[in-house]
Amino acid sequence: MKGSEKPQRALRRQAAVPSSPLVPDAVEAEIQRHDWDAIECGCGHSAGHLVNAVRDAAEGHPSAFRALEGHVFFGEDLKPPAPAACGVLMAVWSARPPRQATREALLWTLLALLCTVDDGGTHEAGLHGQCAAFIRTGIDGFRRELTAAPGSGAAAYAEGILEILGVRA
Repeated sequence: MKGSEKPQRALRRQAAVPSSPLVPDAVEAEIQRHDWDAIECGCGHSAGHLVNAVRDAAEGHPSAFRALEGHVFFGEDLKPPAPAACGVLMAVWSARPPRQATREALLWTLLALLCTVDDGGTHEAGLHGQCAAFIRTGIDGFRRELTAAPGSGAAAYAEGILEILGVRA
């Protein structure tokens, strides 16, 4: 691809998917940062169809997080769109979703990503390491979740994330 074609392709991609007023600008920027069409999805197609799923998640639809299973991760395996999706999920987390159900679904998804097999080598992070690096950026928020809703599902997921990351709650 020639250098002048890449920006045009990005502009076409941005124009093709309308933004939502419910999606914070930082989350929308993270969605647009990735060339979803160039990533092979876990379902075998282009990951371009995940844009709507991550945008639905960013809008606060709890079921959208579970819909990532089979595309971003499956069982103990991460799929190629995992780092891009994780970047968007962490942008959503940084925007502090107000609904308890959304936070719980988001934390479940992040924990599911961390519970996969580490596919990295001695000199590279692999998909798991890339996701873990994104998730580490939310440590303070995970700690806040523990104190904001003790005993909730969200707090249990946050505690699990901190434990897997090797960080004290």
